[in-house]
Amino acid sequence: MLYIGSHISASKGYEAMGKQALKLGANTFAFFTRNPRGGKAKEIDPADVEKFLALKEAHSFGKLVAHAPYTLNACAAKEEIRRFAREVMADDLLRMEATPGNYYNFHPGSHVGQGSETGIDLTAGLLNEVLKPEQTTVVLLETMSGKGSEIGRNFEELRAILDRVKLKEKMGVCLDTCHVWDGGYDIVHELESVLDSFDAVIGLEHLKAIHMNDSMNPFDSHKDRHEKIGEGQIGLPAMERIINHPKLQGLPVILETPNDDAGWAKEIALLKSLHHAQ
Repeated sequence: MLYIGSHISASKGYEAMGKQALKLGANTFAFFTRNPRGGKAKEIDPADVEKFLALKEAHSFGKLVAHAPYTLNACAAKEEIRRFAREVMADDLLRMEATPGNYYNFHPGSHVGQGSETGIDLTAGLLNEVLKPEQTTVVLLETMSGKGSEIGRNFEELRAILDRVKLKEKMGVCLDTCHVWDGGYDIVHELESVLDSFDAVIGLEHLKAIHMNDSMNPFDSHKDRHEKIGEGQIGLPAMERIINHPKLQGLPVILETPNDDAGWAKEIALLKSLHHAQ
């Protein structure tokens, strides 16, 4: 089964997101827990959630991949920015329990001149403050392209964060195809060795989701510019190999390509047509 979808606007609630995903031909989706640039989250309506959960079960949706706002920087140099990150993530994780058992993805952060080791320590420290034993949501660290002072630019940095988190069972990784390509992992010509490296450093059992994006930039550029599927430097044949790789089956695949609904529907149909792995 290929679980594939795109980002859906959360402005109209859970049931509307589920219905919109179905219109696109999707059987999973991603959504921002609040405005991508931050701000107050929309109130959750229990009746709306109940309708969505029934729809999700009826259509055998895969796990959802919620996304933290881009303004969340867990390892910022300024305490007030880190406090905002703690408050937002803690609130988001409480809200995620309305739809239990799903994923919450976030960018590990930018150390802004403090150094990657300090950034890793700060991000892990925030996670140790907000993760709770009773939560059903698994928090995903996203692989990053390495632009600026990002942490998570390689598998070793993600492993270092995971090693410092106490509730390791509440953690996982989301692999972004554009980010790893831009970050120096050759998923076009060396997919098997990249997955072997991920397994050796992090463990494939911790890989929970894929952000499927082509890249506007050449290999190892550290720039992070998403492109439509098959129209960038990664290309459609590599995307086909990824969705059919036996080690990657059953993971939710989320499109973050520069598209509208019609474009995402076309990409979802295309990738479904190319999926043949059992």
